[in-house]
Amino acid sequence: MIAITTLENANELDKARRIMKYVLVYCSLGKLSMTVDENEFILSAGDLITITSGQIHRINKTGKTKGFIIEFTFNFFCKDDKDIELIFHNGLFCHFAMNEVIGVNKSTIENLVKSISEELAELPYQYLISVHSRLKLILIEINRAKIKRGDEIWKPQALFLKFLEAVRDNFEHNYSIKQFANLLGTTEIKLNELAKIHAAKTAQNVVYGLVVSEAKRLFTYDSLSVKQVAYKLGFNDAFYFSNFFKKHTRLSPKLYKEKFTV
Repeated sequence: MIAITTLENANELDKARRIMKYVLVYCSLGKLSMTVDENEFILSAGDLITITSGQIHRINKTGKTKGFIIEFTFNFFCKDDKDIELIFHNGLFCHFAMNEVIGVNKSTIENLVKSISEELAELPYQYLISVHSRLKLILIEINRAKIKRGDEIWKPQALFLKFLEAVRDNFEHNYSIKQFANLLGTTEIKLNELAKIHAAKTAQNVVYGLVVSEAKRLFTYDSLSVKQVAYKLGFNDAFYFSNFFKKHTRLSPKLYKEKFTV
């Protein structure tokens, strides 16, 4: 559900990995470089980065780097709609691969992490409630740091985020927007309205964007063939899928794999 590992004790940091958990990487001392999907980032002391569930990431320590990695599941954190909105508030864990390095208040973050680590080590009465509350405070602190540096406030609606999660959970079914609306107990009109508000796209184009991102990860991390990726993403025709991929990336699957092999 939730785990904390220090950078010093984490194993195989230099190998790309992909887990279905939300990941927060924090640097407390030194510098570290890391790759998230296709992008490179450098973190200094007091910096952190959030990684959405399913993103490919690799961490490379530099010198005497210290820090920690927090991993938690969507189900552990998201108890209600307010939790869902907080996890994505200001794009903290963004499904659209908009990762960024964020400078935070070191003492506040490190004290909260220390408290969570103690709770997980000792397992006192109602420790999971305590850990959940402290994790919320960490996300609030990150949001405050973003606002303090001048970022605009972005308040997502839980239904739109449930839509994004539903898309990611059902790639192989190739659902229509109507089917997603039925699954979520809403309407196509509402999903399109939310997509335009939150992503400036139609709901269908939001789906296309998530499908393309997933295809890239399947090509590079799982080294699947075009036919295998097409099947996993609900396409019956590999040729049609190849044209779809090229239309959205300007690269054929073959050229993309050659360029971004993990």
